[in-house]
Amino acid sequence: MESLVFVIVSTLIAGLAMPLGATLACIENIHPRWLENEFRHGVIAFGGGALLSAVALVLVPEGMAHSSLAMTLAMMFAGGAAFAVLDYQLNHHQTPAGQLAAMLSDFLPESIALGAAFASGESSAFLLAGLIALQNLPEGFNAYRELKENTHYSAVKIIGAFVMLALLGPLAGISGHLWLADANTLVAAIMLFAAGGILYSVFQDIAPQVPLKNHWAPPLGAVAGFVLGVAGDYLV
Repeated sequence: MESLVFVIVSTLIAGLAMPLGATLACIENIHPRWLENEFRHGVIAFGGGALLSAVALVLVPEGMAHSSLAMTLAMMFAGGAAFAVLDYQLNHHQTPAGQLAAMLSDFLPESIALGAAFASGESSAFLLAGLIALQNLPEGFNAYRELKENTHYSAVKIIGAFVMLALLGPLAGISGHLWLADANTLVAAIMLFAAGGILYSVFQDIAPQVPLKNHWAPPLGAVAGFVLGVAGDYLV
């Protein structure tokens, strides 16, 4: 029961990072203007660094521990290919929610894996929870900006929708906790699939948005995001 409570609380907190990121995206007119640009690009870069740390420190190592080399390569490629197809379909149909779809595509499988990790008593569970929250913050930031620029929805409606979406985290986490605790191979496959998808998202959507002409600070956000993940790994 205690581990189930940890699952619910940690996935909810991680999910609420999405509306928090959206709230940060509401900040406008930071002076001077160059500081606003660097802030926005820095947040995007920070999210990329956090995502890479999740892949390098948790998802791939934990996934490889319970799978063969062939399965590892197959699931990571499948994850990347699935995200590429999703990205293509969203772009083909001109859906103004590509960032939102990518955010949920990361959040849900990771929450399932997190629930299973808590059930099996893995020490990396808390680190994974923190990294999910770190990546949801900039993803919520980006998804809000995308929806605000391409739809007529108000800021309150978008943020409210993100709060409701955060509730999907505990549902996914509980599912993983109750039904996948002993399915190490399946959980490993989910982790590796998510890792492949995240790598695609980082280099397709996040990294290209980071560069800012004649400014060199934003890429340091990626370093900060990854270093924070390393720090968490050491603490665990």
